[in-house]
Amino acid sequence: MNTLHNKSKNKIYFVSDFHFGSPDSQTSLEREKQAVCWLESIESSAEEIYLLGDVFDFWFEYRYVVPKGYVRFLGKLAQMSDAGCKIHFFCGNHDLWQRDYFEKELGFVLHRQALRFERDGKQFFVGHGDGLDKSDTKYKILNAIFKNKICIKLFASLHPRWAMAIGTHWSKQSRHSHHKSDSQDRGQNEPMYQYCLQSLQSQHTDFFIFGHRHLCCDKELKNHCRYINTGQWSDKKPFAEWDGENLTLKNFDQAEEIH
Repeated sequence: MNTLHNKSKNKIYFVSDFHFGSPDSQTSLEREKQAVCWLESIESSAEEIYLLGDVFDFWFEYRYVVPKGYVRFLGKLAQMSDAGCKIHFFCGNHDLWQRDYFEKELGFVLHRQALRFERDGKQFFVGHGDGLDKSDTKYKILNAIFKNKICIKLFASLHPRWAMAIGTHWSKQSRHSHHKSDSQDRGQNEPMYQYCLQSLQSQHTDFFIFGHRHLCCDKELKNHCRYINTGQWSDKKPFAEWDGENLTLKNFDQAEEIH
């Protein structure tokens, strides 16, 4: 019976940009409950789940302290992890300050860089997707500061009351400053699309799957290779599903009232 059950868990799911914590606690909680409903709907079929960054609008993890909240979502993922589902967590540009809480407490596999892997004879390249636009000098500078060990230690020396207030304020301002550009479809001028095309010149990849951009899309590259962006978890609740043969970008619609 267990063997049959394990064989039914053969799908891989990709999702990103829940931005839990924004824009306010009540809206975030409603989004979190919707996400838990989605997890429950895929629980019986999910072999692996790839959380492609910006799961949290801001996350800074101290040695002995983690941000409060999100217990429904994290608890459900922990339950699925304990049952054998492999959970991959990719650091985004809003939640890159991870230590080892997710790995030790929840059994996640933590990724600080994009990942290339093979599955069912197909080549996947997945990650959050930030930093792929090499012409974005401002982002390069900010990213270097955010990942600097000295800067991280200085920030960690602040009392969590002040650190979290500063961090959440920065995160909110960052989202507002990119809101319009994130919702614009640039077609073939999209930096991620161009990155994929350039990458194909040196190495074959069947599927590029990213988040970061809040506009979900599924674009043909060449020779049946594709660029998929899972977008922002909003009203349409987008995610990607690999069933062993097909990769499909879907929307999760929860018809029942969420309490």
